[in-house]
Amino acid sequence: MEISINPVALDLGFIKIHWYGLMYLIAFISVYFLGTYRAEKKSDWQKSEIQDLVFYGALGAVIGGRIGYTLFYDLSVFIESPLNIFKIWQGGMSFHGGLLGAIAGLYLYARKTSRSFIGVSDFVAPLVAIGLGAGRLGNFINGELWGKPTDLPWGMIFLNTDSSGLARHPSMLYELLLEGIVLFIIVWVFSSKQRPACAVTGLWLLLYGIFRFLVEFVRLPDAHIGYLAWDWLTMGQILSLPMILSGFILLAYAYRKNAAIP
Repeated sequence: MEISINPVALDLGFIKIHWYGLMYLIAFISVYFLGTYRAEKKSDWQKSEIQDLVFYGALGAVIGGRIGYTLFYDLSVFIESPLNIFKIWQGGMSFHGGLLGAIAGLYLYARKTSRSFIGVSDFVAPLVAIGLGAGRLGNFINGELWGKPTDLPWGMIFLNTDSSGLARHPSMLYELLLEGIVLFIIVWVFSSKQRPACAVTGLWLLLYGIFRFLVEFVRLPDAHIGYLAWDWLTMGQILSLPMILSGFILLAYAYRKNAAIP
């Protein structure tokens, strides 16, 4: 199957609107509306709080995503030219960096509103998977982050970005399915009932880490980094391991200590 999609959604001459940028917009809008809906169901949250919550989380995610990509995947270029970190129009965002940035943003929000950080985290965790899925759809439209060659019937040839002509795993669609749709359904249903503090956050971290770790087996690593060990271990897997461990620890703590309901 040959794939060739124009990454520009709308060209107005003086400005080009890219699909990837629209995916970010969809991500933030989805968090806002899902957060508003969730606030209506929880007596300790108000709909009026969601706008600030989204702002803090989104700002942290964008800044963290750029810094994370620079440090995790492009450090040599940063050392040679530190100002490249500001050239966001050239692309380069890291999910794991964005996660750390979002955590920092949510921590600041919790401090500002005198809420517990874990209470904020447990509230937000069910909201973000749809946005992650939108981001992976943006990767697919851009023809980036494709996988290893495959002879499976759904293998895709990315004409715009891959000159090899090989059919490849559409790994970004695998991530859309697992990190977007499946993760959203599981965590949303899990959080629909009262859970001990840390449980919802722990489940989200555990599942995302596992899903990302598995997809990395069929996703090509960044060409300038390659495999880190054993001809299969990638940077994405290294960065996902702390998520898996943290998620397991938080879930174990939540249920062994019978933590309070946030």
